Amino acid sequence: MPRLALLSASVAIVALLGGVWYVTLGSGSDDPFAQCRSTAVAGGSGQIGGPFELINSDRELVSDKDVITEPSLIYFGYTFCPDVCPMDTVRNADAVDVLAEQGYSVTPVFISIDPERDTPDAVGDFASNIHDKMIGLTGSAEQVKAASRAYKTYYKAQPAEDDYYLVDHSTFTYLVLPEAGFVEYFRREVAPEAMAETVACFIDAS
Repeated sequence: MPRLALLSASVAIVALLGGVWYVTLGSGSDDPFAQCRSTAVAGGSGQIGGPFELINSDRELVSDKDVITEPSLIYFGYTFCPDVCPMDTVRNADAVDVLAEQGYSVTPVFISIDPERDTPDAVGDFASNIHDKMIGLTGSAEQVKAASRAYKTYYKAQPAEDDYYLVDHSTFTYLVLPEAGFVEYFRREVAPEAMAETVACFIDAS
């Protein structure tokens, strides 16, 4: 995605969330994950995440309960993304491999925000090419929008006269635990090893 488009997406997501995201040190004695947090969400982590229904690569309707059966790293992107999405999802896959070496099982999840082009086959191929555990999900425009709203993500297709359009989108990766739900997010500059260390902390504390 061009640098200008990325900047546009970043500005738009900040405006959209109205300052929901801010960086801070975790605190609060009643928070079992306080020692793991490097970010926080205004109003609490319960403001992010929630139920969704999407279509997997086998063309099955699946819910969040079907998908998030173990600690999961969720990323919203699209398969036609020229650079950002591949780099981010590969980073997530690398973190999953680091965690596996340490004895932790984590699932990377890719949710398309481009349902017009991203068929179940397309997201399935994209996911399997990144990591054999990665789950690729798509859906109708309404299903994708509902999932995006739940996780407070931003996306907007750029005007184009053909099918080769770009989509501006936010680039957070979300750590979700089956019992606790959303607990942490990662910016794209976080390295796989640092991500793995944080994820392991949350798993140990859960």
